[in-house]
Parts: sequence; structure tokens; C-alpha cells
Amino acid sequence: MAEHRALHPGAAWTELVVTDADWDAADPELLATMFHQLTLIRAFEELVLELAAAGLVHGPAHSSIGQEGGAVGSVLALAPGDQVNGSHRGHHQFLAKALQHVAPKGFDLTAGLSEEVRTVLLRTLAEICGLARGFGHGRGGSMHLQWIEAGAMGTNAIVGGGVPLAAGYAWAARQAGTDAVAVTYFGDGAANIGSTLETFNLAAAWRLPVCFFLENNQYAVSTSVEEATGEQRLSARGPGFGIASWRVDGMDPLAVHLAMSEAAAHMRAGHGPTLIEADTYRYFHQNGPFPGSSFRYRSKEEEAEWRSRDPIDRVAGHLIRRGLLTAEARDAAVAGAKEAVAAAGEVLLEPVPDGKPGERRIRPAEWPDPAFVDVGVRGDLSEFDGARMADESIAVRDTKFIDAVAEVMRRRMEADDRIVVLGEDVHRLSGGTNGATKGLKDAFPDRVLGTPISENAFTGLAGGVALDGRFRPVVELMYADFMWVAADQLFNQIGKARHMFGGDGPVPLVLRSKVATGTGYGSQHSMDPAGVLATAPGWRIVAPSTPFDYIGLMNAALRCEDPVVVLEHVDLYNSTGPGPVDDYDYCLPVGRAALRRTGSAVTLVAYLSMVAEALAAAEETGVDAEVVDLRWLDRASVDWQTLGASIRKTNRILIVEQGPVGTSYGGWLADEIQRRFFDWLDAPIQRVTGGVASPSISKVLERAAIARREEIATALRRIGEA
Repeated sequence: MAEHRALHPGAAWTELVVTDADWDAADPELLATMFHQLTLIRAFEELVLELAAAGLVHGPAHSSIGQEGGAVGSVLALAPGDQVNGSHRGHHQFLAKALQHVAPKGFDLTAGLSEEVRTVLLRTLAEICGLARGFGHGRGGSMHLQWIEAGAMGTNAIVGGGVPLAAGYAWAARQAGTDAVAVTYFGDGAANIGSTLETFNLAAAWRLPVCFFLENNQYAVSTSVEEATGEQRLSARGPGFGIASWRVDGMDPLAVHLAMSEAAAHMRAGHGPTLIEADTYRYFHQNGPFPGSSFRYRSKEEEAEWRSRDPIDRVAGHLIRRGLLTAEARDAAVAGAKEAVAAAGEVLLEPVPDGKPGERRIRPAEWPDPAFVDVGVRGDLSEFDGARMADESIAVRDTKFIDAVAEVMRRRMEADDRIVVLGEDVHRLSGGTNGATKGLKDAFPDRVLGTPISENAFTGLAGGVALDGRFRPVVELMYADFMWVAADQLFNQIGKARHMFGGDGPVPLVLRSKVATGTGYGSQHSMDPAGVLATAPGWRIVAPSTPFDYIGLMNAALRCEDPVVVLEHVDLYNSTGPGPVDDYDYCLPVGRAALRRTGSAVTLVAYLSMVAEALAAAEETGVDAEVVDLRWLDRASVDWQTLGASIRKTNRILIVEQGPVGTSYGGWLADEIQRRFFDWLDAPIQRVTGGVASPSISKVLERAAIARREEIATALRRIGEA
């Protein structure tokens, strides 16, 4: 008969329970700070619900009432240099970190609050109401609260979306030589999200000092934990990844504090990530001022049982039992908290003129200027002041494209120790799957990071590194199609971060990826993502067609404080073209196209490998085409001046690209060209694209699905005959 041997996880999994003896041993100053923070955060949340009920909060108001003990208990165990991010239900997480920052020794609600504490309340309330004086100038609202100076790196409306970012903060802290840790707060729903689980694995593999703080409030909107998963002790996920894990009563702030103290010590000692599951309860529905029982997915009896374990009552009860607080002082503290948050409301609100008694509105002067709507989608490029741009004095020679890719990165990493490269297999195979990182691992062993196959996790980690600001990540996604595996991190997180959090903070990240159309890799490895990327706010996009351009554009991307996608076409890797003899330090200007061929019959617009195809087609047909290599593809960086000058000369335009028509870049470009230059066009805008379907594996079907010089030549001949 087969022998059965019990297996046990390699990481500890502990339930931490405190007793009265622990409460008796607790530092009175710690307990007093807990009580006053909890009371102030509760009063703040009650005001938010009041304003939401009055229609003064635009959008959701995800109250944390009932869950304050987890945030306060954990943050009070952190050091000033530690960083946190949170979930859509993150007011308490943000306030706990912000209050710790401005009042590290605590405060007493009965003795009046400092101007710094009152300012935190005012700016947080203003942000939740969407007002100009908020931390994000009203852009983020309730779900996107960020104050980087306080270590509050941003709450997040995407379930699990902030978890990979926190791994980036942890990596940056360790790489900078500090013992700081990162904490990412998320709920029971996010415990089942792929980005969360990917990050568990990556953090454990790299032994990152990040704590996964799981606020198990029992419901994801109205779906209970029992319905959502077979293992309802959600901290069980930690040991499966080799992560030391704790389970605590989240309604007990001291238990949370002790668990976080142990977890922080574990991480600071270099033992890797931790997970804390805090069982807690939100007193109200997913958002708004009504209890969950009003929507019939939980009972009033269940709600009453959880309310009987209220974290504020628990802390106050032990303080009173120990003679450290009186009932009268507790009442005075509650009154002080209500006064402080009401004072913040008075700054932002005023009576409605000729309105009903007690009816209020936002003071008109508090709203953002509508002209601010698009400010900060991208930066102002002031970082290029003084940058050395390419000129005709640079000596050139024939250069293999892929050698230029590897060499410019080596030069930049040699000159700037902030640059870190990460991606699948970038550290092996003599420079990854195509040689783009050749020699980098040997030269910079701690800054070239081979990742697990986990695009969401490592792309998000790079996003966190960029937001942290101490390092400059360069991410390689092996194929452009894989961007859609990491779509949340690319589009909802990295691409939106600057604008969403107020337009002030840089997001210096470079994403490299290759277009493999025509290589036989089929539908899921052949995408040209330019058409979709161009519709996404926040990203800049470069598409080099020569080794010389690649160097200048990569240098520009690495200087830029916005996230930049650098697209590379496989057809170009083994090609040769003009490249510098030894100068790898110049930039090409943002938003400058290149005129590759002059002509008068038609403006032929291309990018990447299709530039060479367009030039070949023009020579083959004899049509006097002017060929414009776009180089920069995002909406903010298209060189309308060069395009406009060419169109005014030729009065015709042909946009060429290789991939399918459905995700085509040329579609939006054609629309914009006709809006800007309609009066100069003597004929409809013409386009060459692939077919409807993505390329297939079959060599014959793949060729039928894409465009090359033959299709361009056919289009040019039609124009020449017109």
C-alpha cells in the first residue's frame, strides 16, 4: 500500500491572539495614540457619509467605518520611511499614514489639534469631494488618495491593482540600501486576483520587504468569502508561496499592531515578504450610508454582533480599565474629533443661497478650474532642457540594429546607476531571446533582473519603482501581445498615475517590446500595439527604424519623466543601417519625425520596419513619393509640422502599416489628419494595412494577412495613375 507522508509549508502560519495581559503590558502612549487616531478617523468617515447622503460627494464613498483598527494598528508599527498603498476603501489607510507623518508622537483630541493635522483633514476631505485643494487637486477623489511625502503612495480603485506597485516600493527601498518596508492593503476580493497572486510569488522569489495586509471584511460588495473560495482562511495563501503569515482579529488594534511589529521585524531582517490577514467588518454597504442588511445580503443580527466588537470601544475600554482614560475624557475626545472634521467641512461648504435650512453646497471657489482638465496627462518635457541633441557632426557607420539596442543600454547603465532592467530571460541566453540585453547581466549583476513569467507582477513592480522615484526601470515584454496580459498595470496604473494623482508626479518608466509580425509566431505573438497604445492617455510611444534613431530615441525615453513605450520590430534586429561610430549619448527630440525621401506626388507615412518597405516601394514604382518616418506615435508627440508641410506640398497622403486593420494605428491618424489638413487634400486619405484577421502560423496565410512593400507598391501605382 502506498505510504502517505504529511507535507508542511516551509513558511510559518500563525494566529495571533492577545489577552488582557497584553493590554496591560502595552505602552500607555501607544494606546492613547491608537484611541485618538481611531476616533478622529471614525469622525471623518461619518462626515464623508453625511456629505455623500447630501449629494456633496460625486461618485462612490467607500466608508471604512468598522475597519479602522487594521489601518491604525498596523501603521503605528511602521517607521517614517516605510511606504504604504491601499484599496478603493482606503480613507483609513491613507489617514493613518498621513497622521503618523505629521504627528509622529500622536495627538490629543481634547487638547486641540495642530495646524498640520487639520490640514491633513481638510486636504483629504477636499480630495474626496473632488476639489482643487485636495492632494490630487480633485482628480483622484475618494479612491485615489496619494501623498508621497508621507509615504502614502496611493489608494487604488482596481481590485488588487496596487499590490504589484507595492512590490516595486519594497524593491526600491532595499536597492537603495535602507531597511524600509512597504505595506499594501487590499481586501478579501483581491485575494483571488491574478495580479495579487503573481506578486506573492515574485516577492517571495526575490525576498522583498513587502507586507501583504489583507483586510478580510467578509464581503466583496455582496458576495461572501464563503461563496468566493474553498479556503476561507485567506492567510492560507501565504505559506503556499513561502510567505510567513499571520491571522489576527482586525477588530483588535493591539493584535494588529503586534502582528505588524513581528512582520516588520521579519522583513527588516531580510527574511522576505509577509502576509497579515485581519478579520474585520465594514459596517456599511460597499459604498454610501446604508448597512448591508438594507440590501439583504447580510442580516441585522450579524451586523450587530460585529458592531459589539467595535475597535474604538475595545481600545477605550482597556484604557478606562487601566485608569488611563475616563468616560468624560472619551466623550471630550469624540467631541473634539467632530469639531475638527466639521471645521474642515466649514472651509469647503457654504449654505445654499435661498436654500432650505441646513442645505449646503460646495463653495464655488473650491472647484478646480475646468481648464485644468488635461493638465498633467503627460509632463512638460522640461527635463530635456540642456539635453544634447543629435547633429550632423556625429560620425556614422553601418551598424547592426540589435547591437545598437544592447550598446545604448550598456552606456546608459554605466552612466546612470538608477537604471534597472527587468523581464523574462533578460539575464540569460546571451542577452535575452533576441540579444537586446547582451552583456548587461555581467556588467550590472544587481540591476538586470530576470523575472518569473508574471507580466502583471513585474510590470506593476516596475511601475512602483517609477513612482518611488529613486530608480528608473526598463521593462522588457518579450512580445507586444503580452502587454494585454499586463493591461491593468500598463493602462490603469502606470499610464494614468501622473494625471490621476494631480499631474505633478513623474512616472519615469521605459517599456521595450517587439513586434514579431511575419515571423511565423501566429496570432498571439504578432501584434503591432501602436493603434491601441495611441488611444491610452499618459504613454509616449517611439518607433525607431534605424540604429541611429534607436540610440537617440532610447536616450530620450530614458531621460523622459513620462512612461515611454519603445517598439522594436523583429525584422529590424538583424538588419544593418546607419549608426554612430562611438557616440551613444545623444537624444533625438520628442515629437520630431524624419523625412526619409523627398517627393511631390504623395506623402507616404510609415514607422518601424515599414519605413524601409515604403522606400523600396517608392523606388520600385517610380512614384515621386515623400516618405515620412513618424518616429513618435503618441497623440502628444506626433510631428504635425513635418506632416503638414509635406501634405501642403503633395496634397495626397498614404498611411502604411503592417498589421490588421482593426487595431490599426492609421485609423485615428487618418481621422486627425483630415481634421487638420482637409483643405489641402486633393483626394481621400489612402491606407495600406493588413487584413481583418491576426496573422496565422501558416507561412502562406500569414503573408496574406499582412502588408509589405508589394501592397504599398500597388497603392502607389493607383495614386500614380490617378
